Amino acid sequence: MRDVTTTAPLGTEAQTGPPAAGAAGRRRGTPRRTRTTPGAGFLFVLPFLLVFGLFMVWPIVQGLWMSFTDSSLALRDTSFVGFDNYAEALGDPDVWSSLGNTVVFTVISSVPLVLIALAMALLVHSGLAGQWAWRLAFFAPYLLPVTVVTLIWTWLYQPDLGLGNQLLTTFGLEPVGWLSDESVAMWSVAALTVWWTIGFNFLLYLAALQSLPPTFDEAAALDGAGAWRRLWSVTLPQLRRTTVLVAMLQVLASLKVFDQIYILTKGGPNGSTRPVLEYVYDVGFTGYRLGYASAISYLFFALVIVVSLVQLRLFRQED
Repeated sequence: MRDVTTTAPLGTEAQTGPPAAGAAGRRRGTPRRTRTTPGAGFLFVLPFLLVFGLFMVWPIVQGLWMSFTDSSLALRDTSFVGFDNYAEALGDPDVWSSLGNTVVFTVISSVPLVLIALAMALLVHSGLAGQWAWRLAFFAPYLLPVTVVTLIWTWLYQPDLGLGNQLLTTFGLEPVGWLSDESVAMWSVAALTVWWTIGFNFLLYLAALQSLPPTFDEAAALDGAGAWRRLWSVTLPQLRRTTVLVAMLQVLASLKVFDQIYILTKGGPNGSTRPVLEYVYDVGFTGYRLGYASAISYLFFALVIVVSLVQLRLFRQED
């Protein structure tokens, strides 16, 4: 009798039971067991925590401690003075006047930065011809650095050669001291700020308009509502949350104003445009009183936190 042997096809190997079972299990989608290293997630977060602690947490703690001392740029020795710096700041008339200037600037700049940005976004979203040019014109100033912006507007505000006074004299009006008149200087700074930063709010409103569903507007149009009625009753209510966001961000940004005022007017004339942060700079780096400047900074920081919480609570109640 001949022996009958079975050979596997070329390129294959006979498999025993257990490996075949394992292969079948993998084919059925059985997940493999992976090893986990304890604390691996913390290692990924550690670089960020180090940078955050070094450049954010430590300066905050150091500045808070400095506000309770008589630290100075002119003296090495410092001593603990408790709440004396805070008490002096609350009784300092320059602190209150600079705070008043900050509030005035916040009011006269935030309102147009919200309303005009909304109008610009509605104009572009309406399908105006040459939209790319309008978008570029509205957003391009926001990309300019503060030094370039203040240089441009310094020339516009020149008393003799500036475009502002030339337009006034063309229409038979008297020239204005845009940066030298105490009653006009703050409005001049606000106009500069509106032209420079309105592009960001415009972009937020335009993105919100483009994300609105068209069904509500189409239904209102079928019911016979005109364009203004649809804008007031359909579009604007849907933009409530965007308006809340823009208003909150704008108020906080205006409260922290410093750059354009410092470069344009140095807080003048006669301190009529000096905000709180510029007074902190003058006290700390011109008067060398770092401890007192730190105390003013933390009082202002507490005020900003209170304003933010009040805004958030009011807007939540409206919602």
